[in-house]
Amino acid sequence: MIFSCEEHVDIAIDTIVNDYETFPSLEKIEPEKKLSTTCEYCKNNAIYVVANT
Repeated sequence: MIFSCEEHVDIAIDTIVNDYETFPSLEKIEPEKKLSTTCEYCKNNAIYVVANT
């Protein structure tokens, strides 16, 4: 599972595809659940959760 901002969501998707050889699920984080979750590639707030299913 990778937390990602808008700018880095494509990198997160590529990482899941390369690591697991499957298309990932992409979910938008609900505004009330964002809390202080940050992007794994920068320090911006995460908007998406990219995961292998």
